[in-house]
Amino acid sequence: MAKNKKNIRINVTTLFFFLIVGFFIVSFFISGRDYMEQAVPEKPISTVLRDIKQNRVEELEVTQDEIVVRYKNDTMARTSKEPQSSVFEILDRAGIDPLSVNISTENPSQFGFITNLVLNVIPTILMIAFFVFLFRQARGAQDSIFSFGQSRAKKFTKSKSSVTFKDVAGIKEAKEELYEMVDFLKHPEKYRRIGARTPKGVILIGPAGCGKTLLAKAVAGEAGVPFFSIAGSEFMEMLVGIGAARVRDLFKNAKASSPAIIFIDEIDAVGRMRSGGVVGGHDEREQTLNQILVEMDGFEPTENVVVIAATNRGDLLDPALLRPGRFDRRISVNYPDLEERESILRLHAQGKPFENNVDWKKVAKRTVGFSGADLENMLNEAAILTAREGKRKITPDILEESATKVKLGPEKRRMQSEEDKKLTAYHEAGHAVVNYNLPHMDPVHRISIVARGMSLGHTLIPPKRDIVHETKTRLIEKITSMLGGRAAEELVFNEVTTGAANDFTQATTLARQMVTEFGMSKLGHVNFGDSLDVINWSRYADKESVSQETLAKIDNEVSRIIEGCYGLAVDILRKNRKRLDAVAKSLVEKENLDQDEFESIMKDGIRKTYRSKPLPTA
Repeated sequence: MAKNKKNIRINVTTLFFFLIVGFFIVSFFISGRDYMEQAVPEKPISTVLRDIKQNRVEELEVTQDEIVVRYKNDTMARTSKEPQSSVFEILDRAGIDPLSVNISTENPSQFGFITNLVLNVIPTILMIAFFVFLFRQARGAQDSIFSFGQSRAKKFTKSKSSVTFKDVAGIKEAKEELYEMVDFLKHPEKYRRIGARTPKGVILIGPAGCGKTLLAKAVAGEAGVPFFSIAGSEFMEMLVGIGAARVRDLFKNAKASSPAIIFIDEIDAVGRMRSGGVVGGHDEREQTLNQILVEMDGFEPTENVVVIAATNRGDLLDPALLRPGRFDRRISVNYPDLEERESILRLHAQGKPFENNVDWKKVAKRTVGFSGADLENMLNEAAILTAREGKRKITPDILEESATKVKLGPEKRRMQSEEDKKLTAYHEAGHAVVNYNLPHMDPVHRISIVARGMSLGHTLIPPKRDIVHETKTRLIEKITSMLGGRAAEELVFNEVTTGAANDFTQATTLARQMVTEFGMSKLGHVNFGDSLDVINWSRYADKESVSQETLAKIDNEVSRIIEGCYGLAVDILRKNRKRLDAVAKSLVEKENLDQDEFESIMKDGIRKTYRSKPLPTA
């Protein structure tokens, strides 16, 4: 039916086009005829009659109100006559025999009909077609206004989605939870027999790139029920009430297709915690959130419709949205561990040629802290780099380069002076030497003075294992390692540069977290780190959460930690000055040092244990 409508629309458009073209063609001929008539000279009827008497006229062409005279010398003239009078009467009154001249009569209605058609009928048709076009455009605009309240969700069926749980590596627990939700909808009687209620919703919470949206695509591929997908931002429009109307329409469509699944990506766009009335909130967003709450578990709860939502800011969501009866299950989708990274790498490695000496377990250990999206991007960058270099297989060296590129950016071969290279070399050597002499820190993986991104060099220290709990001692050593670059600059050159700005930012952030969130300072086991994003305004309406005296103490504690760690870094470098010079000299010559090369320079030294001075027991 839609195809026939399209054909009809095309035919009407074509007809409209040909009418316009025909109008201009006929108008051209009419104007041409008028031009020809204006080119023929006009003579009085008395002159024409005199020429006929003198036998100079060859033929008379008679129309309704005009006579065209053709002379024997191949010239032409025209004269006018009354439409009611006959040419024979005119000749007879002038005493001229009508048989003495050739007379031809042109049918006046032949060209007059075409002229009337073009000048009257076709313009009328064009005007009607123009107004029809305007009305149709106005109706389309009216429909688009009233369609604001319609849901923008995309509906998927099993045949439209090719992603299944087999295409999702790692996150085994999340897959089991979601597969159970799919099974609820496929076989509800199995659970109802023992009195189980179908969960209303599942919310996926975790960092970006860890597979939340991919899991939703797998659910769409596994489920034998309709799957409605929409982003949280698609509920919001400039018109008030549109978000709530779209929520109603979405759940109405899902109920009509039940059993069904609704997936709302980035739900924090509409599900943020409400303000509590102290400060003004976004009324449109709150109306949308309220409508979602009512649809999920209101007076008329949704039956056989499961809502799956995803967000990487679970701390911002309203508590009413997360309570049982709405989102019954919360699934954390975190960064993959060692085994999960290896399975993700093997999954995305399919279809790409690799050398036989690629050790996927070693690559997985190298990529601690990578998300699933980072791992996929790393293998893709490796394939691109292999093709660019004209190689046929991906080597471990290319994998190492692609991993560094994903985290730090591509190499930038900038022209640096020898002084700049020396400064950068000592800065990075300071990080590495300090890190080497701290007992709880992981080994240095790679040192480079080749610029990447915004940095002129880097020292990579990936964790040997997935760390769940950080200790106070290890955090102190991390800050000390971060400050090793500035300590080397001051020790060697008796000067400081701007290259340590990012180190200070990271060190200060970590030190402030130790004081305000982790309870690792003299201020005791108190959390001072309430996030302004999730602040409860009703609690802070009457009093401030932290006094000015406490804020001053926090600043003093942060400064004490930073200065203590900096003093420890300077002490380590003084005792290892020869090794610092050797590492810096090697960096200036080679630009890059891997773990084995670095440790061979440091092997003659004894790895000492330095006590963490900055935080004595309170």
